[in-house]
Amino acid sequence: MSTTPNKVLVTGVAGFLGSNLLSKLLNEGHHVVGIDNLSMGRLENIQGSLNHENFVFLENDILDKDFVENLDNDFDVIIHLAAFKIPRYGNAVATLQINSKGSENMLEFARKTKTKFVLASTSDVYGMSPDIPFREDGNCVIGDSKVPRWAYAVSKLFDEHLALAYMEDYDFPVVMLRFFGSYGPNQHLSWWGGPQSVFIDCILNNKVIPIHGDGKQTRTFTFVDDTVEGIYAAAMKPEANGEIFNIGANEEITILELAEMLNDIADETVKAEIQLIPYNEISSGRKYQDVMRRVPDTSKAERILGVKAKTKMREGLRLTYEWQKQVTMDKVETT
Repeated sequence: MSTTPNKVLVTGVAGFLGSNLLSKLLNEGHHVVGIDNLSMGRLENIQGSLNHENFVFLENDILDKDFVENLDNDFDVIIHLAAFKIPRYGNAVATLQINSKGSENMLEFARKTKTKFVLASTSDVYGMSPDIPFREDGNCVIGDSKVPRWAYAVSKLFDEHLALAYMEDYDFPVVMLRFFGSYGPNQHLSWWGGPQSVFIDCILNNKVIPIHGDGKQTRTFTFVDDTVEGIYAAAMKPEANGEIFNIGANEEITILELAEMLNDIADETVKAEIQLIPYNEISSGRKYQDVMRRVPDTSKAERILGVKAKTKMREGLRLTYEWQKQVTMDKVETT
């Protein structure tokens, strides 16, 4: 792995993954230019780095072609994290347009400057595949087109295909990373951040924990430090070029067990009540399809990138709970 302080361009730098990656890059001695329009990212996430001598923050939108075209052309790698994820039962237009157009603009910049391009994708692209654990060379089984929740997966599959096509036609390296349930400090505090964000919020505010369906659907959740190690290795290692990697942990847990574990970690006198909510009651009558199991095969990342998730789920959730509790207390004090 390179130890040279390469110049790195990060989109979505003020978001959850972007801000944690920024800390890693600066600690390793890299020079970083970060872009974020702050529509979902938070300036507070990168506040401690704004005055760092090796960091330049640009509050701009990657959908602005003129802005992207006029960026410096001396980057060693582009890490494209900026994206929009559809609200759980919301309109899909923004997800499809922002993710496709944003990625196209950044790939055009990478093409013109012949810069390595690392794309943030998602485990959602595996869709309803029955082949567990998910392998990078396995089938992506997207559900019914009339179900809006698949818009995010489709947008990211499009991004993956576009990146691979650019690499083939224009001869510059790309890497695709499929993330599995990242969580930790700086995560969004609503459903945008994942179920653990919402469950912790419910525990801290004496609200009922809502679980969609029967709660038996399983996921693997990956502490952000482990996700960042995967991103960093993919960006720095030439062996990663042209490849797709699952970046995630292997500890499978049901959503119901997740809620129970967080209740236990909180150790409150009165546990938060858990309520199972049928999908048809929360999808405004529209059809909804859930993924019953989502587990990665991470052997490829372990072999080529040399990374493997190290943080046990209970420890990661404890750290996340303590962080979110502090954030919640700080908000109360300022209101």
